[in-house]
Amino acid sequence: MTTQPEHGRELIPRPERTPDALRIALARIAPHRLDEMERQKNAAFTLAAEHDTLGPIHGWLKTWAREVEIERLPDLFERRRRALATVHATGSNADPAFRPAMEDLRAVEAEAEESAGL
Repeated sequence: MTTQPEHGRELIPRPERTPDALRIALARIAPHRLDEMERQKNAAFTLAAEHDTLGPIHGWLKTWAREVEIERLPDLFERRRRALATVHATGSNADPAFRPAMEDLRAVEAEAEESAGL
């Protein structure tokens, strides 16, 4: 049995992993990302229809469950914000700060997935 990381306070309760529940949650905590979510959902559904597979839809649900998890947990959100700022400030993967920032980005995503049970 694995233990899930403790992330402190939550802005909202964890939503169910359904398109509607994730959209409602995102609208409450990061409404500026709704267009991005909708574009990716449309692309996933188009791919699913073109290739007669549910894989793209499952991938979209996992991606947005993780994104909502990061957005609803202030400590993960802040860690991601700092890591992204460092990545953008370095301007190059040759910069010594680039690799640790990318590693932290991957860690934030992994922690969000674990926390959300993905």
